[in-house]
Amino acid sequence: MRKRKPKKRIIQPDPRFGDQLVTQFVNNMMLQGKKSTAFTIFYDAMDIVKEKTGEDPHETWKKALGNIMPNVEVRSKRIGGATFQIPVEIRAERRVSVGMKWMIKYARMRSGRGMADKLSAEVIAASKGEGAAVKKREDTHKMAESNRAFAHFRV
Repeated sequence: MRKRKPKKRIIQPDPRFGDQLVTQFVNNMMLQGKKSTAFTIFYDAMDIVKEKTGEDPHETWKKALGNIMPNVEVRSKRIGGATFQIPVEIRAERRVSVGMKWMIKYARMRSGRGMADKLSAEVIAASKGEGAAVKKREDTHKMAESNRAFAHFRV
């Protein structure tokens, strides 16, 4: 066990939108420490979103993220030789980070030319309540709902 909780690291807001969530998203998207490349990809994707929808890309991205973030998830717990999937509410910080990771994962899995195109397509789809990341959220909620009988085993 730890002696004390680790200090929360302060994330600097991004240069264009002045939002800490954008920086956190870019940090998750970054590969091999190439932060400037990740920022370029993100901003290119936001430009494509603005071009295609004609709306504020930052608001569209936030709406998409809100549509992806899960409220509950299932955790495995071993009880008397059997493993149960127990539905558990998610902390606010974990909701955000899981939603971001899903958005990035399913954007990478999309077909298209370049990560900026893929990410913009995923953001537009998620803001409309469509796309693979939103489907993942729905599947997670369904799984939690179907295992609601085991909620009394709560972790």
